[in-house]
Amino acid sequence: MSRLTVVAYTFGVLFFLVSCAFSVFYGYKVMSHDLPEEGNEIKGYNYHFVLVPEELDNDYWRLVEKGAQEAAKEYGVLLEYVGPKQANIDEHLKTIEMSMASKVDGIITQGLSDEQFTPLINRVVERVPVITIDTDASNSNRMAYIGTDNYYSGYLAGKALIEDTKGQANVAIITGSFYANHQQLRVQGFRDAVMSEQGIKIITMEESEISRVRAAEKAYQILKDYPEVNAFYGTSALDGIGIAQVVEKYKKTDQVYIIGFDNLPETLDYLSKGTIKATIVQEPYEMGYRAVQMMIDLIEGKTVPPVVHTNTRVLRAADLPVSHLGGREAGY
Repeated sequence: MSRLTVVAYTFGVLFFLVSCAFSVFYGYKVMSHDLPEEGNEIKGYNYHFVLVPEELDNDYWRLVEKGAQEAAKEYGVLLEYVGPKQANIDEHLKTIEMSMASKVDGIITQGLSDEQFTPLINRVVERVPVITIDTDASNSNRMAYIGTDNYYSGYLAGKALIEDTKGQANVAIITGSFYANHQQLRVQGFRDAVMSEQGIKIITMEESEISRVRAAEKAYQILKDYPEVNAFYGTSALDGIGIAQVVEKYKKTDQVYIIGFDNLPETLDYLSKGTIKATIVQEPYEMGYRAVQMMIDLIEGKTVPPVVHTNTRVLRAADLPVSHLGGREAGY
C-alpha cells in the first residue's frame, strides 16, 4: 500500500468517525427535545415545568401554551412546550419519561387512554408532580386535572342540535379519534342528549385523526354514501372546519347543519358566514394559565382540587364577535 493510499485511508476513517460523532450528538438533541440534561440547574427561575400537548402545531394546543407561558412569565417559571409534532402515543410517553429524567419540577400533560399511560404516570409521580390538562386520566395517580368536562360538552352539543334543528335531523359524527378518552366522552354525551328524540337519527360515525384534511375527506364520503345526512357533529377543533370546507364547496350550506368544537379563527369565520351553525367553546388559554398556578400550589404544599372543570358553552353567530382565545383574555 502506497503512502498516499495510507494517508487517504486515514483521513477517510477520521472523517467517518467525526460524522458518526455528530450524528449521535444531534440525534440525541432531537430525541431529547432539547430538555436540560439530568442534574443541570436552571438559573433565574423559581421552577421548571414541561407542558406535553397532544400535538405541538395544533392551533388549539397553541392556545393552551399561550396561557401557560403567560402564567409562567408572571410567576418566574421556565416552561418548555415539548411533545409530538402530530399525535403519537409513543412520542408522547417518551417525552414524559425524558422530562422525569431531566428532573423538572412539574409535568403538565394531556391524559391518554393508552394502557401504557397510567403505569407510566404512577411511576413518574413518585418523583415529579403531574397534572393532566384538557383530557383526564382519572385511573392514574395524577395529582389533579384541569380542563373541559368532555361528557357535558358533548351533551351541550346534542341539546344545541335539537334546538336548532327542531328535533329533526339525520346526523353524521366525525370524531378526532375513536380511542381518545375525551373524544369518546364528547360522542357519548351527544348520543345521550339526542337519544330520546325520535326525529334525530345518528346515521354514521367516522374518524378524522385530528386532521382537517381527513375530516374533509370523511365528510365528502359521507355525503356521497349517505345522501339523507343533513347534519354533522365534529368533536375535535379541526373537524368542523374540514366539514365546512366540503359543505361550502358543494354549495350545501343551506341544506346541512354543522355543529363543531372550539373557536379557532377559521371556525369563527365559518360561523359568521353561517356555514357552521354552532360550536362548543372551551377555554384552552385558561386551562394553560391555571395549570401553571395549580402546579406551583402543589409544589408549595397548598391544597389543590383533584378536578377543576373550566367553562364550556354553545356559541352561535348571534354571539359574535368573540375573542378566539377565550377565558382570561376574552374577559370571562
